[in-house]
Amino acid sequence: MAKLTGLAAKVLADQYKKTLEKKGFVFFENGDYNLNIIGVRNDSGDASKFDDFVNVIYKVEGQWVCDTYPITTEPGTSILKRPLKEVAHKGTAILVPGQYRSTYKIGWHGNRDRGHMALCQRGGQVSVWRDNNRDSTPDYHGPEDVGWYGINIHKHRGSDARLNTGGVSAGCQVFQSSVDFAEFMETCSDARDQWNNSFTYTLLEEKCLC
Repeated sequence: MAKLTGLAAKVLADQYKKTLEKKGFVFFENGDYNLNIIGVRNDSGDASKFDDFVNVIYKVEGQWVCDTYPITTEPGTSILKRPLKEVAHKGTAILVPGQYRSTYKIGWHGNRDRGHMALCQRGGQVSVWRDNNRDSTPDYHGPEDVGWYGINIHKHRGSDARLNTGGVSAGCQVFQSSVDFAEFMETCSDARDQWNNSFTYTLLEEKCLC
Protein backbone atom coordinates (compact mmCIF):
# COMPACT_ATOMS: atom_id res chain seq x y z
CA MET A 1 0.00 0.00 0.00
CA ALA A 2 1.13 3.54 -0.74
CA LYS A 3 -0.29 6.56 1.06
CA LEU A 4 -0.03 10.10 -0.23
CA THR A 5 -0.84 13.22 1.78
CA GLY A 6 -0.29 16.93 1.39
CA LEU A 7 0.56 18.39 -2.00
CA ALA A 8 1.18 15.00 -3.65
CA ALA A 9 -2.31 13.82 -2.68
CA LYS A 10 -3.87 17.07 -3.92
CA VAL A 11 -2.12 16.75 -7.28
CA LEU A 12 -3.41 13.20 -7.68
CA ALA A 13 -6.91 14.21 -6.58
CA ASP A 14 -6.92 16.97 -9.20
CA GLN A 15 -5.81 14.49 -11.86
CA TYR A 16 -8.57 12.03 -11.07
CA LYS A 17 -11.16 14.78 -10.76
CA LYS A 18 -10.27 15.90 -14.29
CA THR A 19 -10.45 12.33 -15.61
CA LEU A 20 -13.80 11.57 -13.97
CA GLU A 21 -15.46 14.83 -14.93
CA LYS A 22 -14.27 14.41 -18.52
CA LYS A 23 -16.28 11.17 -18.58
CA GLY A 24 -19.31 12.77 -16.95
CA PHE A 25 -18.67 10.99 -13.65
CA VAL A 26 -18.90 12.45 -10.16
CA PHE A 27 -15.83 13.22 -8.05
CA PHE A 28 -16.61 13.67 -4.35
CA GLU A 29 -15.02 16.68 -2.65
CA ASN A 30 -17.35 17.75 0.16
CA GLY A 31 -16.50 16.79 3.72
CA ASP A 32 -14.17 14.28 5.30
CA TYR A 33 -14.23 10.58 4.35
CA ASN A 34 -16.39 11.18 1.28
CA LEU A 35 -14.62 8.38 -0.57
CA ASN A 36 -13.67 8.24 -4.23
CA ILE A 37 -12.98 4.53 -4.76
CA ILE A 38 -11.38 4.31 -8.19
CA GLY A 39 -10.14 1.06 -9.69
CA VAL A 40 -7.69 1.23 -12.59
CA ARG A 41 -7.40 -1.72 -14.96
CA ASN A 42 -3.92 -2.34 -16.35
CA ASP A 43 -3.58 -2.44 -20.13
CA SER A 44 -1.60 -5.71 -20.09
CA GLY A 45 -4.58 -8.05 -20.42
CA ASP A 46 -2.84 -10.46 -18.03
CA ALA A 47 -5.44 -11.91 -15.67
CA SER A 48 -2.92 -14.03 -13.79
CA LYS A 49 -1.45 -11.21 -11.70
CA PHE A 50 -2.59 -8.50 -9.31
CA ASP A 51 -1.41 -5.82 -11.73
CA ASP A 52 -4.35 -3.43 -11.38
CA PHE A 53 -4.80 -0.97 -8.53
CA VAL A 54 -7.42 0.95 -6.62
CA ASN A 55 -7.03 4.52 -5.41
CA VAL A 56 -9.09 5.65 -2.44
CA ILE A 57 -9.10 9.45 -2.52
CA TYR A 58 -10.71 11.43 0.30
CA LYS A 59 -10.19 14.24 2.78
CA VAL A 60 -9.24 14.11 6.46
CA GLU A 61 -9.62 17.39 8.33
CA GLY A 62 -10.02 19.08 4.97
CA GLN A 63 -6.75 17.76 3.52
CA TRP A 64 -6.51 15.26 0.67
CA VAL A 65 -5.34 11.70 1.29
CA CYS A 66 -4.80 9.00 -1.33
CA ASP A 67 -4.38 5.30 -0.50
CA THR A 68 -3.29 3.03 -3.37
CA TYR A 69 -3.61 -0.76 -3.24
CA PRO A 70 -2.74 -3.54 -5.72
CA ILE A 71 -5.81 -5.52 -6.80
CA THR A 72 -7.17 -7.50 -9.72
CA THR A 73 -10.20 -6.18 -11.58
CA GLU A 74 -10.49 -9.33 -13.70
CA PRO A 75 -11.51 -12.93 -13.03
CA GLY A 76 -8.72 -15.28 -11.99
CA THR A 77 -7.25 -17.45 -14.72
CA SER A 78 -8.67 -20.70 -13.37
CA ILE A 79 -12.18 -19.21 -13.35
CA LEU A 80 -11.77 -17.90 -16.89
CA LYS A 81 -10.89 -21.41 -18.03
CA ARG A 82 -13.61 -23.04 -15.99
CA PRO A 83 -16.55 -20.71 -15.21
CA LEU A 84 -18.67 -21.29 -12.13
CA LYS A 85 -21.42 -23.78 -12.82
CA GLU A 86 -24.13 -21.16 -12.29
CA VAL A 87 -22.89 -19.22 -15.31
CA ALA A 88 -21.16 -21.96 -17.29
CA HIS A 89 -23.58 -21.47 -20.20
CA LYS A 90 -22.89 -17.71 -20.35
CA GLY A 91 -19.27 -17.32 -19.29
CA THR A 92 -17.39 -15.56 -16.52
CA ALA A 93 -18.29 -11.95 -15.71
CA ILE A 94 -15.81 -9.13 -16.35
CA LEU A 95 -16.85 -5.77 -14.91
CA VAL A 96 -17.29 -3.10 -17.59
CA PRO A 97 -15.48 0.20 -16.84
CA GLY A 98 -17.85 2.86 -15.57
CA GLN A 99 -19.11 4.59 -12.46
CA TYR A 100 -21.46 2.60 -10.27
CA ARG A 101 -23.19 5.18 -8.07
CA SER A 102 -24.27 4.08 -4.59
CA THR A 103 -23.98 0.46 -5.71
CA TYR A 104 -21.88 -0.89 -2.83
CA LYS A 105 -22.58 -1.48 0.86
CA ILE A 106 -20.53 -2.94 3.68
CA GLY A 107 -21.83 -6.48 4.12
CA TRP A 108 -20.91 -10.14 4.36
CA HIS A 109 -19.11 -11.68 1.40
CA GLY A 110 -19.03 -15.45 1.00
CA ASN A 111 -20.46 -18.27 3.04
CA ARG A 112 -21.01 -18.24 6.80
CA ASP A 113 -17.86 -20.13 7.74
CA ARG A 114 -15.30 -18.74 5.29
CA GLY A 115 -16.62 -15.30 4.42
CA HIS A 116 -15.73 -11.82 5.63
CA MET A 117 -17.00 -8.25 5.67
CA ALA A 118 -16.45 -6.52 2.33
CA LEU A 119 -17.97 -3.96 -0.02
CA CYS A 120 -20.83 -5.85 -1.63
CA GLN A 121 -22.95 -5.09 -4.69
CA ARG A 122 -26.24 -4.51 -2.87
CA GLY A 123 -27.26 -1.02 -3.89
CA GLY A 124 -27.59 -1.23 -7.66
CA GLN A 125 -26.90 -3.10 -10.86
CA VAL A 126 -23.59 -3.35 -12.72
CA SER A 127 -22.61 -4.05 -16.33
CA VAL A 128 -20.46 -7.05 -17.23
CA TRP A 129 -19.03 -8.70 -20.30
CA ARG A 130 -19.23 -12.49 -20.52
CA ASP A 131 -16.04 -14.35 -21.37
CA ASN A 132 -16.92 -17.88 -22.49
CA ASN A 133 -14.06 -19.07 -24.71
CA ARG A 134 -12.39 -20.87 -21.77
CA ASP A 135 -8.87 -19.48 -22.20
CA SER A 136 -6.81 -17.49 -19.69
CA THR A 137 -7.05 -14.14 -21.49
CA PRO A 138 -9.89 -11.79 -20.50
CA ASP A 139 -12.10 -10.54 -23.35
CA TYR A 140 -13.07 -6.88 -22.97
CA HIS A 141 -15.80 -6.77 -25.59
CA GLY A 142 -19.14 -8.17 -26.63
CA PRO A 143 -22.72 -7.68 -25.44
CA GLU A 144 -23.15 -6.31 -21.94
CA ASP A 145 -25.26 -7.97 -19.26
CA VAL A 146 -26.74 -5.63 -16.66
CA GLY A 147 -27.88 -6.98 -13.32
CA TRP A 148 -27.17 -8.17 -9.80
CA TYR A 149 -24.13 -10.42 -10.09
CA GLY A 150 -22.41 -10.11 -6.72
CA ILE A 151 -19.44 -8.24 -8.16
CA ASN A 152 -18.00 -7.44 -4.75
CA ILE A 153 -14.80 -5.77 -3.55
CA HIS A 154 -13.11 -8.24 -1.23
CA LYS A 155 -9.90 -10.01 -0.21
CA HIS A 156 -8.70 -13.51 -1.00
CA ARG A 157 -9.02 -16.22 1.64
CA GLY A 158 -5.36 -16.38 2.64
CA SER A 159 -3.63 -14.22 5.23
CA ASP A 160 -0.62 -13.23 3.10
CA ALA A 161 -0.20 -11.39 -0.18
CA ARG A 162 -0.60 -13.63 -3.24
CA LEU A 163 1.43 -13.52 -6.42
CA ASN A 164 -1.11 -15.09 -8.81
CA THR A 165 -4.87 -14.75 -9.06
CA GLY A 166 -5.79 -18.40 -9.64
CA GLY A 167 -9.34 -18.82 -8.42
CA VAL A 168 -9.64 -15.76 -6.18
CA SER A 169 -12.09 -13.90 -8.41
CA ALA A 170 -15.11 -14.79 -10.51
CA GLY A 171 -15.43 -11.18 -11.61
CA CYS A 172 -15.02 -9.38 -8.29
CA GLN A 173 -12.43 -6.73 -7.50
CA VAL A 174 -9.95 -8.55 -5.24
CA PHE A 175 -7.14 -7.19 -3.06
CA GLN A 176 -3.73 -8.83 -3.26
CA SER A 177 -2.98 -8.24 0.43
CA SER A 178 -5.26 -9.05 3.36
CA VAL A 179 -3.43 -6.41 5.41
CA ASP A 180 -4.20 -3.77 2.79
CA PHE A 181 -7.81 -4.91 2.68
CA ALA A 182 -8.19 -4.55 6.46
CA GLU A 183 -6.96 -0.96 6.22
CA PHE A 184 -9.30 -0.29 3.29
CA MET A 185 -12.29 -1.61 5.24
CA GLU A 186 -11.35 0.52 8.23
CA THR A 187 -11.45 3.59 5.97
CA CYS A 188 -14.82 2.47 4.59
CA SER A 189 -16.16 2.03 8.13
CA ASP A 190 -15.06 5.58 8.98
CA ALA A 191 -16.85 6.78 5.84
CA ARG A 192 -20.01 4.90 6.79
CA ASP A 193 -19.97 6.58 10.20
CA GLN A 194 -19.63 10.01 8.58
CA TRP A 195 -22.14 9.48 5.78
CA ASN A 196 -24.05 6.21 5.40
CA ASN A 197 -23.60 2.65 4.21
CA SER A 198 -23.50 3.52 0.52
CA PHE A 199 -20.40 3.61 -1.68
CA THR A 200 -19.70 4.47 -5.31
CA TYR A 201 -17.13 2.46 -7.25
CA THR A 202 -15.54 3.76 -10.43
CA LEU A 203 -13.56 1.50 -12.75
CA LEU A 204 -11.26 3.12 -15.31
CA GLU A 205 -8.93 1.78 -17.95
CA GLU A 206 -5.33 2.85 -17.41
CA LYS A 207 -5.15 4.37 -20.90
CA CYS A 208 -7.97 6.78 -19.99
CA LEU A 209 -6.09 8.56 -17.21
CA CYS A 210 -5.44 12.23 -17.91
